[in-house]
Amino acid sequence: MKHPGFAVLVVLAGCMAEADDNAADATQGAQVPQSRAACLAAGGRWARGGLNPDPLCFLPNPDAGTSCTKATDCVGTCLSDSRTCAPEQPIFGCYGFLDDDGAEVMICAD
Repeated sequence: MKHPGFAVLVVLAGCMAEADDNAADATQGAQVPQSRAACLAAGGRWARGGLNPDPLCFLPNPDAGTSCTKATDCVGTCLSDSRTCAPEQPIFGCYGFLDDDGAEVMICAD
């Protein structure tokens, strides 16, 4: 007999893989600065994020605040609650975003 929670874990794993793909797409082709000086020079913010104890670079999205209806409308993430492009990448915490088809996806990213 299969454990009833197994399907939930499989679904969550699929959501995490999709979210990781979306995050990778947002920075694809762009070099993310690995030092504080390089981050600040690129207009970013050097800070801790998620569960990572080390600081990292949060880069502003050029289309921040722009209206969106699906993922491809934004350089970064199309936030589902505001239907606007996220102000910066990466994003940590629990939030909803719109996928390539405009469907809402919820995620918690550490």
